[in-house]
Amino acid sequence: MTTYPLAFSTWGDEEIEAIQSVIATDMYTMGKHVKQFEQEFAEKFGSPHAIMVNSGSSANLLMLSLLKWKYKLKGDIIVPVVGWATTYFPVTQNGFRLNFVDVDPNTWNIDVTKIRDAITPETCAIMPVNLLGNSCDYTEIKNICEEHDLKLIEDNCESMGAMYEGKHTGTIGLAGSFSFFFSHHIQTMEGGMVLCRDKDDADYMRSLRAHGWVRDLPADSHLYKKTGNAFDDNFIFATPGYNVRPLEMSGAIGSVQLKKWPQIEQRRIDNAKHFVNLFHSKPWCRIQQIIGESSWFTFGMVLDGELKGRRAEIVKALDEAGIQNRPLASRNFLKQPVMRDLDYIASGEMTAADDIHDNGFFVGNGSEDIIDRLDKLYSVIVSFTK
Repeated sequence: MTTYPLAFSTWGDEEIEAIQSVIATDMYTMGKHVKQFEQEFAEKFGSPHAIMVNSGSSANLLMLSLLKWKYKLKGDIIVPVVGWATTYFPVTQNGFRLNFVDVDPNTWNIDVTKIRDAITPETCAIMPVNLLGNSCDYTEIKNICEEHDLKLIEDNCESMGAMYEGKHTGTIGLAGSFSFFFSHHIQTMEGGMVLCRDKDDADYMRSLRAHGWVRDLPADSHLYKKTGNAFDDNFIFATPGYNVRPLEMSGAIGSVQLKKWPQIEQRRIDNAKHFVNLFHSKPWCRIQQIIGESSWFTFGMVLDGELKGRRAEIVKALDEAGIQNRPLASRNFLKQPVMRDLDYIASGEMTAADDIHDNGFFVGNGSEDIIDRLDKLYSVIVSFTK
């Protein structure tokens, strides 16, 4: 029986009421509730523009499509070798080549000391992943982008609420993605968001989001000058778009969830303090070294010292104790069988990612007090030490 799950529901009666309010309107696809949530989310995280979609994966897809179609970029995009499947697939799906770089062995984010050596004459962008709630080192990444005239977009799906030098991650680059899947910081059934600074970028992604049409664009959009005749304007297609629209129910739930966010965030941080107290500086594991302020998506560790190479034993014991666990993100993605179908290059050795692949795992964090569960986690793992 599971006693310590990977994810915890943040729903209450308010979310059910929000769903019922949408059902009462008989309008289920993207509408006023989605627009309201977009405005609230943009304001909350200090971004001029927000575009809601049906998932964080689709948010990444829109950002990569923006680079291809609006900015007319080609070539390779530098990514960390530890991320998520749909960090990488939109790169390939938009005709770019993946340029993999190892991660830092302590932060588990892209190793900024290895980015410059990975740059090729065809490199056009960098897409860091803020892994497990932890910001990347954006001072150095932005310097590299400026030196080499590279675009910067952020996969921030795991790090809503994380901060770097006073700015929310997901707002530092040209655009940043967010996920509202059940296991993430806030939960809207399925759902995601892109934040961006530039109005023209936002308009382009709004068109990409819904068939490529222009009906959701403001009248002053530079992408298409509306005539005012809805018969024409509602069926003009200006971009090679998709259909990744969110449901109205997801937008309504998002507004409710955002009101709960301060309490959700604080509970996660309080849980994290106890986790760090238990596992920090232990010779038999490494926990994530934080850059800036983490929003603590999950609690990861890489087994070390006397526990190195013993993950299978520990996972078995955790399973028997009812403590859900899973591999640390994608592990070394170069070892996934799907790589046979992807266009990529690998820049240098992937030593840190290999260690994560063989010795890393994580357990859950959430909006509940899990101090007792963390104590149980510690007791199971420490029992394998001398």
